[in-house]
Amino acid sequence: MIVITAPTGNIGTRLVQHLLDAGAPLRLIARDPARLAPGVADRVEIVRGSHADPSVITEAFAGADTVFWLVPADPQAASLDEAYSGFARPALEAFAAHKVARVVGISALGRGTPFADRAGHVTATLAMDDRIAATGVAYRALCMPSFMDNTAEQAAAIASQGVFYGATLPDAPAPAVATRDIAEVAARLLLDDTWTGVEEVPVLGPEDLTCNEMAAIMSEVLGRTVRFQQIPPEAFKSQMQSVGLSEPMAQGMMDMVVAKNNGLDNGVTRTPQWTTPTTFGQWCTEVLKPAVEAQQP
Repeated sequence: MIVITAPTGNIGTRLVQHLLDAGAPLRLIARDPARLAPGVADRVEIVRGSHADPSVITEAFAGADTVFWLVPADPQAASLDEAYSGFARPALEAFAAHKVARVVGISALGRGTPFADRAGHVTATLAMDDRIAATGVAYRALCMPSFMDNTAEQAAAIASQGVFYGATLPDAPAPAVATRDIAEVAARLLLDDTWTGVEEVPVLGPEDLTCNEMAAIMSEVLGRTVRFQQIPPEAFKSQMQSVGLSEPMAQGMMDMVVAKNNGLDNGVTRTPQWTTPTTFGQWCTEVLKPAVEAQQP
């Protein structure tokens, strides 16, 4: 039995479909099962609630062999530690109690770089990884750069202004990855019952790009000029607070982007085994372009 947390998000929705296609028995932890993709509910077991709830975890982990772990960090959490390790506390206790064999988790790049201890959300995520590993469960931490899919959240600004915004340096090359590719890597590991021990798995798209290069690719795909506008980190933090993040969570976002500007995501080398196939241009064609066109009258 494979337990999937966050099964209705960008990664989880695709992951569930991959595993169902492979014939795997699934148990999903879902706050709102109505948000599952059509036809999924009839093919899986569902435990309703949050995977921060000890009673939900107890029910979901009973008889489970493998768990996919993703923390949807509470934007209003009082601290980063509470948003990640605090959220995971019931699961940390349950991995051993229920003799879970393997956990595949969504993590972040940066361990071993000079910036990892002051990288906000990344620092908190790596600390949670350490706590998962300390339980004795076999663990694969999927270490991510920025998600291509985050750019689609700015489809309205791209459609109306021809601009996408961020606190990233405009000319600093960095990796990115499509969430659909993350789901494929996670499915491969969840279906493999031979691995043991603890390991970090970098999951990188096939190229490093600057934000200005991303803007040029968007322009080509969309058939209109798109440019990148950098936001100062402090203004970025204020923007995050204006959309509902608590001060500690907004500070964590700012610290993370500053660390990325200093090279947090550039400390690993691509290997063919873990390089994902989707290029940014392909993602723009298949995901961003329809999102932008949907914003236009």
